[in-house]
Amino acid sequence: MIDWPKVQTRLGVKADGQFGPVSYGALLAFVAGRAVSKDLAAALAINAPTYGIDASPQRLAGFVGQCCHESASFTTMQELGGTAYFTRLYEGRADLGNTQPGDGPRFHGRGMIQITGRANYRSVGAELGLDLVGNPDLAATPSVAVLTALTFWKDKGLNVFCDRADWTGLTRKINGGTNGLAQRLSYINECLGVLS
Repeated sequence: MIDWPKVQTRLGVKADGQFGPVSYGALLAFVAGRAVSKDLAAALAINAPTYGIDASPQRLAGFVGQCCHESASFTTMQELGGTAYFTRLYEGRADLGNTQPGDGPRFHGRGMIQITGRANYRSVGAELGLDLVGNPDLAATPSVAVLTALTFWKDKGLNVFCDRADWTGLTRKINGGTNGLAQRLSYINECLGVLS
């Protein structure tokens, strides 16, 4: 359990025990070291309980820390690069469902934990009831960026890694390797320091 009033006091917001958009905004800003989008904080406040990431300090720290790394401290909800880069990386990749010309750039990474490829846009969109194939830029809007990350988190069973404090295993499930592990751990530990 998280002692919400204690966390709010540490973050310098009203300690009312209601961890809403203002409190989430303060937590994200603390970890990122900068102000973050109010829409991002609001979407997280609304949806975190449904996905169980706010059930313990470890789960919330794991989610926030990983997302902070994946989104360059919440500054972007899109993979960095241009058309030539995305074409080289993703065009014609059947493993991503990129079977039509232009799919590589069209379905580059978007979201707090970036979804990539036509197949992933289709499956996540279907799960959320959104047409992400017809409108892939929707995945980069704050409310949908949060939902795609939470959906990925649930589908991959990532709360289990947080419950075991297996931060390397968590990183591997998100990244496919351990890219940026030191920074991810730093964000997670900063978050744990406030939440525990």
